[in-house]
Amino acid sequence: MIRRRDFLGLSALAAFGLVAAGCDSDSGSKIDTSKARTGAMDSFAVGDTFKATAPLSFTFLFSDQPTYPYKKDWLLFTKMASDNNVTLEPTIVPSSDYEQKRSLLISSGNAPEIIAKTYPGQESAYVSSGAVLPVSDYVDLMPHFKDKVKKWKLEAEIEGLTQEDGKYYVLPGLHEELWPDYTLAFRTDVLQKEGIAEPKTWDEFRDVLRKLKKAHPDVMPFSDRFNGNSVLNIAGSAFGTVAGWGLVDGLNFDESKKEFTFGAGTRQFKELVTYFNSLVSEGLMDPESFTQTDDSAIQKFTSGKSFVISANSQNIITYRTSMEQSLGKGNFAVRKTTVPGGPAGDIIGGSRLENGIMLNASVKDKDSFVALMQYIDWLFYSDDGQEFAKWGVEGTTFTKEGSKRKLAADINFQGLNPRGTKDLRMDYGFSGGNFAYGGTTDLLQSTFNEEELAFQKAMQSKTAKAVAPPVPFSDVDREQATLVLTPLKDHVKQNTLKFITGQRNLGEFDAYVKELDAKGMSKYVELANKAYKSYQANTEKKK
Repeated sequence: MIRRRDFLGLSALAAFGLVAAGCDSDSGSKIDTSKARTGAMDSFAVGDTFKATAPLSFTFLFSDQPTYPYKKDWLLFTKMASDNNVTLEPTIVPSSDYEQKRSLLISSGNAPEIIAKTYPGQESAYVSSGAVLPVSDYVDLMPHFKDKVKKWKLEAEIEGLTQEDGKYYVLPGLHEELWPDYTLAFRTDVLQKEGIAEPKTWDEFRDVLRKLKKAHPDVMPFSDRFNGNSVLNIAGSAFGTVAGWGLVDGLNFDESKKEFTFGAGTRQFKELVTYFNSLVSEGLMDPESFTQTDDSAIQKFTSGKSFVISANSQNIITYRTSMEQSLGKGNFAVRKTTVPGGPAGDIIGGSRLENGIMLNASVKDKDSFVALMQYIDWLFYSDDGQEFAKWGVEGTTFTKEGSKRKLAADINFQGLNPRGTKDLRMDYGFSGGNFAYGGTTDLLQSTFNEEELAFQKAMQSKTAKAVAPPVPFSDVDREQATLVLTPLKDHVKQNTLKFITGQRNLGEFDAYVKELDAKGMSKYVELANKAYKSYQANTEKKK
């Protein structure tokens, strides 16, 4: 999931303590880049392909996926060496241990120069120690990055990365447009058989479940996966609050009052849990949705024991494959539906910022620092670099006619070319999560099938939730906020489950809010608004 503002979870707290104790680098003093140009191109502008004027190597923290494990002889790497004159020296870390290992490497001062797979907000834990580079000081070396921020009007999103010192420390992936993926999947053959239309609002969704229950009394219409975190996230925006995966730092910005609230302590949150309580109490939603494994939820859906489940585009493919075995080919139909609207409007959450990279603060001492920034700018932010990271080498892994890309005859990628005997990720290294961040909508959708393209088009009618302003905590306030937030979020998660499943009476919601306050909710919100207002005041002074 995309994260905004400070990532104040347990992992960040652990990292904060480790890094604060383990490092003390002066990353804040801007260097004279005119003296660090080994390998750099004299002229580097939008549209230029980076090629180092001398062979260069950079260390890289690599998140290794078990489904397409690292190979040093991938075409991805050999082509970089020949065309960009750059060799990457990876530190391989299993994806399951990545965040913990990243923290340990940074705290010990042994982190590679390029630190991949970092979501916006996760960098906050490393700022005070000076362990990571304030990259905003050097974006003038990155013409493609600056061009996309300006062209796609991403200034507000980038501003949201700002720390207390007015700088930002992560280079995020940039999407041209908001890209919604997670929603609800329906057995559309069952809907069609019963003459039921797909819902456009959450009230209509409940009505659909009621009709399904009436027609199939022995079936639990909705049994969900992801421990309910996906459906609560997408519903949260439409109800005017934050929940599930969207809880993150707990903060929700009130545009009318120009201040932050704690989303899980509001009237809107009560309306959200009351709604889902009604689904459970009426026998429309499986109470195990919030505790069962994904495999259990999937088995219920694919065997016909439920008719609705959360999904993204890739989940749909998995569901269909399982259903062909359990129900038989041609005996079912499954499709993603557009995210329903709610009391707050036809609103969807999300961000156009994708996971990206941090840079070890030590890179500013390299005589090839400018070349490093140029290389990163080309690979992660130029149209050609992004296409390379995603599709590979034209004429080898894919062909292109106009803007239409097609995989080579013997290469497959996520079912796009099932006859291919080789895989774009496993055999060549392209479209992996360490490099393929963001890009134009055309590039993003270039691997979508017609069904997913239709879904994305339908979702364009939705209103994106406004980007919240930055909350750049001071070092002291961040530590306090983190310590308070951990028990707050735990209490929210526990009681969200209790309210929805009926283990706690909804009449006790006011008592629950008082419990949040006793755990520091008001203090936490006060710290957030203090940081927000201080940042706003400083911004005004600079104008």
